[in-house]
Amino acid sequence: MNDPAAATPLNSPNDIEGPSDELQIFSEVCKHARGTAVLADVEALLGWDEQTMLPPAAAGYRGEQAAALASIVHERWIDPAFGDKLARLAEGPLAEGDDPDAAATIRLLRYDRDCRTRMPSRLVEELASTGVEAQQAWVVARRDSDWALLEPWLQRIFALKREQAACRRPDLEPYDALLDEYEPGGRAAAIAETFSSLREGLVSLLAQLRGGPRSPSDRPVRRRLPREVQEALVREVAGRIGFDFDRGRLDTTAHPFCTTIGPDDCRITTRWDEDFFPTSFFGVLHEAGHGLYEQGLRQSWHGLPPGEAASLGIHESQSRLWENLVGRSPAFWRWCLPLLRKASGGFADVSLEEMHEAMLVVRPSMIRVEADEVTYNLHVMLRFDLERAMVQGELPVADLPAAWNERCERDFGLRPSNAAEGVLQDIHWSAGLVGYFPTYTLGNLYAAQLMAAVQREQPGLEKAIAEGDFRSLLDWLRQRVHARGRLLESGPLVAAATGEAPTADWLLESLALRYGPAHGVEPA
Repeated sequence: MNDPAAATPLNSPNDIEGPSDELQIFSEVCKHARGTAVLADVEALLGWDEQTMLPPAAAGYRGEQAAALASIVHERWIDPAFGDKLARLAEGPLAEGDDPDAAATIRLLRYDRDCRTRMPSRLVEELASTGVEAQQAWVVARRDSDWALLEPWLQRIFALKREQAACRRPDLEPYDALLDEYEPGGRAAAIAETFSSLREGLVSLLAQLRGGPRSPSDRPVRRRLPREVQEALVREVAGRIGFDFDRGRLDTTAHPFCTTIGPDDCRITTRWDEDFFPTSFFGVLHEAGHGLYEQGLRQSWHGLPPGEAASLGIHESQSRLWENLVGRSPAFWRWCLPLLRKASGGFADVSLEEMHEAMLVVRPSMIRVEADEVTYNLHVMLRFDLERAMVQGELPVADLPAAWNERCERDFGLRPSNAAEGVLQDIHWSAGLVGYFPTYTLGNLYAAQLMAAVQREQPGLEKAIAEGDFRSLLDWLRQRVHARGRLLESGPLVAAATGEAPTADWLLESLALRYGPAHGVEPA
């Protein structure tokens, strides 16, 4: 098929061609949107600081700062003059012309503005301030395993999110209105159907693996490794796969994340466990995958749709591809094990096969971010179902811990021993990220399909990875995914990159092919 990136000209807003009067208005619209993006980047900087540096007692005032800045950003979005210019462009030649960047910029800025215009400033400010204070309450609640401390904050968060949904997209079901912000065009009913099919396949595969004649052990990686050794190792690995530390940095936080402060300022974070280095190692691979996407977006379009990520599902596909499909492969460890031995002065007693199989242990657990790749998506489905029920008013927030525990027992045969191990383990709901969770599993689906396409087109990829050469893989992703920005929604983007619509089949096949042999199970 034709290279799907070929339709995306690598130009800047200044290179758009058209009637002079239209170009003048387009320039003014882009300038206004970029100015708004600068302020949104400052919002992101406040958020990064909140999660990495903020003193606990400063949460209240940081909430005021966040609310004030969110209000300014909102006022710029709803500026009537900005709306009038977008409306005029929508009726002009650029909106229907041959340049996909110009057309997408007009269409998506207008859509984003319409959604924001329906949001009252009071609600925008309250969401921002409540999110800051609720996240700080979550840190303490999780530390002390104290559900009662966080419950009133979540009551408030979900009430605000229902109000946001009603304002943002009154034509949609409340949960779909929230989901659309993270996965444009995504609908809960279709996702639930996909998840149902995937769940059936995962449960079947899990039963086969757990009943297999072999059982990989992670004992080789359960040994003490000082934080400074881990940090040196993960920095080297992140840099080798392509993360540019001149345009980014790595810091410590309670819940790892990646955020972008500008076209040359991408921040990734991790947490450390000196007795189990995969916590930080795969955490950094994951966040660096997000960072590679951000650093691969077109800088000349920063703050405008052609320079923005397509969706959180696509974003997650990039992080999970590097974390799992690259980072847990035998080729990767052929290259990385000598680095680990050199950095640590140990691991000479661990063979390549033992190291690789240590990454393929399947063991149901309570913690999503520590879950193995086979059971991980069951954690996501649990959260998707619960948050959807809370948004729809079918599950009172007060009943969330009981519902959580019952679902864990049903899905994993385990029951959380405390709230920190259960309902308090994720920061998302306290941050107001409702509708976010399904994008994790969508990302896994997209990642498997994208990786299969790369492998078909690059038969020498495994050898390159074993030699520590990741350039051809990253270049493919840059062309097929990163350079497209928001020009396509997730489904069409994956289809353009791989030649077929997204399907769960590739993920199930990938898991069976990679995990089956380690457990003595032949793929069907």
